[in-house]
Amino acid sequence: MPEMNKRFNVTGLCIPQKHYMVNLTERLVQVKEMVDEGAYFTIHRARQYGKTTLLYALESYLRADYLVIRIDFQKMDAVKFETGNSFALSFAACFLSELARIEEAETADLSRDNSYSLYELFENLNHICILSGRPVVLMIDEVDSASNNQVFLDFLAQLRYCYLEREARGTATFQSVILAGVYDGLKGKIRPEDAGKTNSPWNIAADFDVDMSFSQADIAGMLEEYEDDYHTGMDIAGIAALLYAYTSGYPFLVSRLCKLMDEKVAGSENLSTKWEAWTKEGFLAAVRMLLTEENTLFESMDNKLIDYPDLKQMLKELLLLGKPIENIPGNQSMRMAVMFGFAIVHNGLLCVANRIFETRLYNGFLSEESRTSEISQLALAEKSQFIRDGKLDVELLNRKFVDYYTEIFGDYGEKFLEDDGRRIFLLFVRPIINGKGNYYIEARTRNYRRTDVIIDFQGQQSVIELKIWRGNEYHSRGEEQLAEYLDYYQLKRGYMVSFNFNKKKQTGIREIVLGDKILVEAVV
Repeated sequence: MPEMNKRFNVTGLCIPQKHYMVNLTERLVQVKEMVDEGAYFTIHRARQYGKTTLLYALESYLRADYLVIRIDFQKMDAVKFETGNSFALSFAACFLSELARIEEAETADLSRDNSYSLYELFENLNHICILSGRPVVLMIDEVDSASNNQVFLDFLAQLRYCYLEREARGTATFQSVILAGVYDGLKGKIRPEDAGKTNSPWNIAADFDVDMSFSQADIAGMLEEYEDDYHTGMDIAGIAALLYAYTSGYPFLVSRLCKLMDEKVAGSENLSTKWEAWTKEGFLAAVRMLLTEENTLFESMDNKLIDYPDLKQMLKELLLLGKPIENIPGNQSMRMAVMFGFAIVHNGLLCVANRIFETRLYNGFLSEESRTSEISQLALAEKSQFIRDGKLDVELLNRKFVDYYTEIFGDYGEKFLEDDGRRIFLLFVRPIINGKGNYYIEARTRNYRRTDVIIDFQGQQSVIELKIWRGNEYHSRGEEQLAEYLDYYQLKRGYMVSFNFNKKKQTGIREIVLGDKILVEAVV
C-alpha cells in the first residue's frame, strides 16, 4: 500500500501528489515554446478534457521565467459582464489579487471608481508589464463564463490592439495570453443575431495543436505508478491498450474507468480483489458500470443534444444509418460535434470520437424508439431464454432474430434495409444484453455494406457481422474477412447476419467451416 493514498480523480483539478495522472512534461514543453514565441492562443477542448489541470501545471512550469497571472472567470458572476465598467473593475480586482498572492503586495481598492473603463484597465495592465521584473503571462480559464459577449469581445479587441502595438512599436504588454474553454473562440456561444461580433477580435490567435488526449504510452505510465503502489500483477500494456481502444484517450473516460476498476469493480461480487479487477474481465465490468451511470460529462453531452437538434440529427444519421458524412469546413453542426467532443475528423470524414460515446449515443437513440418497436418488445419479453448459465446464447439470438425479422419486416424491400437493418438488429439485441452487456460497432468495418458488431456480455465477446447479400463471390470474401477478424479477437466461432433480397433465398441458420473457424450464418 502507498504511504499516501493516491486515487484516480475525475472531479476538478488533478494534483500529482494526490492523484494518479499522466506525465504532462512533453505537453508543457510544447506550450512553453508558444509562450516563449509570444503567442496569444486559445485552448479549446470538450468538457473534462484536462484544460484546468494543464493550466495549473503550466503555471508552475513557467514560474522560473515568467510572472504568471491565472484568472478563472467562474469567479465572476453575470453582473460583472453587464457593462465595461463592471467588467474592468472585476477583472482588475482578480488580477491584483493574483499579483498580491504571487508578489505578497497590497492591492489597490477600485471598487468605487464608476469611471473606470477597459481603456484604463489596459493602461494599468501595460504599466504593470513595464514595471514587472519578468515578462507577464496572462491565463484565463473558463472563458465560456463570459455571458455578455459584447463586453468580453470588447476586452478581446483591446488585447488584440495591445498585441499589434507590441509587434509594431515594441510597446510593453503581456508576453503571452492563454484562454481556456470549450467554445472555439467563443463563436459557438454567440447568438445568431450577434454573428457579426465574431469577425475579428481574436484573429491574432495562434493555432493550438498540442494533443491533450492520452496516448497508450501515457496511460501505461499512469498504470505503472499505480502498479508500483498496489502490485496487482496486471498486464499493464494490455490494460492500457484496452483503455485506449475504448476511449481513444479522452482524459475523463480513461480516469473514470480506472477509478471504477480500483474502487467499484474491486470488491464486487465476482471480482473481489484488485488482482481480479485489473484484468480484461474487470475492465469490461467497469465499461458496463460507466455506460449505465450518470456523470457530469454525460449530462453535459445530453444537454448539448437537446440544445442543438441539428447536431443530434446528424449524429443519428452517422450512427443509426451508417451514413458516411464528409467533414465540411464551416458547417455548424459538424463544427459543434468536434468542439463538444462527440466526433473527430478522420480522413476527411466525421467519426464518433470513441467507443464509449458511440455506445452511449446508440443506447440513447435506440431507447427513444424501443418502447414502440415491435421487435424490441419481443426481445424484452423473451430475454431470459437467451441467457444460459450466465452466458449469452448468440446462436439462439441470431435464430430468433431471423424469425422475428421475417415475421415483422419480411415484405420490406432492399432500400428499407440499407437504411434501417443495423438499427433493427440493435433494437433487438439491446434489450437482451442491457444491464449485463454492451456492444459497439467496429470502426474498421463500418460502411453501407458491412458492419461488425462486437458484443461484450459478462466478459464473453462475440463478433457478429451484418451484411447485405451481393452474390456468392462477394459473400465468400466476407466469410474470409470475418475469419481473419476472429483471429484478432482470438475466437474460433463467429456469426453473420445476411440480409438477402433474392426471392429464391433460403432463410434460416447454417454453419460454415472455414479452416479452424466455424461461422454461424443467419439469413433473413
